Amino acid sequence: MPRTPVGERRLVILEWLKEPHRHFPPQRHADLVEDGVSADAVAARLGVRREVAVSHLALLTDLGLLRATRVKRRVYYRRDEIRIAEVARIFEKGW
Repeated sequence: MPRTPVGERRLVILEWLKEPHRHFPPQRHADLVEDGVSADAVAARLGVRREVAVSHLALLTDLGLLRATRVKRRVYYRRDEIRIAEVARIFEKGW
C-alpha cells in the first residue's frame, strides 16, 4: 500500500493534535501542549498497534507537519502550526 500524505487517519491525528488536552489523557513525563503526544497515546486513541501509529506520525513529521521532541526515552509529537499554515496557503492558491 503506498504511503500518501493525505489519509483519513493522518487527518484525524492532525485534528486531535490541535487540542491534545481534549483528546488525550495527561502524560507522566511530558506536557501535552508543550512537548506533544506519545505514539503510544496516538495508537491507543486510534485503536491500532504502536507501529501503525509510528508510521503515520513519521510521515507527518517527514512532511514537516509535526515536530518530534524526545523526552527521556520517548518521542512526543505536536503540530508545526507555521508549516501547516504554509501548506494551506499553497493549496488555497491552487498549487
